[in-house]
Amino acid sequence: MDDLKLKFKSFSIIEKLITVNVVVFIAFYFINTFAYLFDSSSGFITDWFTFPKELGEFLTKPWSIVTYAFLHSGFWHIASNMIILYFSGKYFVSYLTGKRVLTVYFLGAIMGAILYMLSYNLFPVFSEVGSSVLLGASASVMAILIATAAYIPHMSVRLMFIGSVKFWWIATFFVILDIIQIPSGNAGGHIAHLGGALFGYLYAVQLKKGNDIGSGFEKLMDAIVSMFKPRKKSPLKTVHKAKKSKNTTSKKASQSKVKNPNQAEIDAILDKISKSGYDSLTKQEKDFLFKAGKD
Repeated sequence: MDDLKLKFKSFSIIEKLITVNVVVFIAFYFINTFAYLFDSSSGFITDWFTFPKELGEFLTKPWSIVTYAFLHSGFWHIASNMIILYFSGKYFVSYLTGKRVLTVYFLGAIMGAILYMLSYNLFPVFSEVGSSVLLGASASVMAILIATAAYIPHMSVRLMFIGSVKFWWIATFFVILDIIQIPSGNAGGHIAHLGGALFGYLYAVQLKKGNDIGSGFEKLMDAIVSMFKPRKKSPLKTVHKAKKSKNTTSKKASQSKVKNPNQAEIDAILDKISKSGYDSLTKQEKDFLFKAGKD
């Protein structure tokens, strides 16, 4: 068990997200299997974590606005989402840092859920639809994919059997695919995907202008996490505090400069990507971006 914990801690934020999704998928698969074997209401537990279309039902389980983004209806559902998350997430982390992944993942899920509920309660075509719930990470994944494409629109990536393509071409393809599939079935799911895509686009565009629209959510998450962190109590009181010498202060300042990535170098690399594509970077430049993304 300790080895698994250490392994999990060594994962990148994208790998951790994928692991959590897979573990939840397996756990709920066995829960629903046991419910079936004991002739219990199939999906009863799952229903508490899926997002409903009715506002009244949502108020009885408000947590569902984020928990639905970790549930999946089948193997291909989770496999496709995790593949896209891994593919787009590694580029997101390189340019927008790892901490922002969770912000976009959760806010993309929230935007997708809101658009889903509004659509089912405003559009006449859905007036005859009975019970309907939303589940899946697609809105969150779309938010990360579109945010990356909007932030670095001219970045080129290589796809097997296709060659080099612009990242925004891939993002546009998925958006169009969702739009044209709305009338053919799973309309609520595709609308939620578009909600996540809309947030990802707005987030990246505003970030390029210097406005981080997710900063408030990040502060809220930090406050919630800090509430559950155990506070370390020191058995001894500090009765004497040595004065720090100027040499020590200057040494720490120089170390902090080394730790913080050089923004000018990052901007130069991003300009190079915009002009020549991601593949034009040297190994050292790619490593530098990867390390900067983890900070």
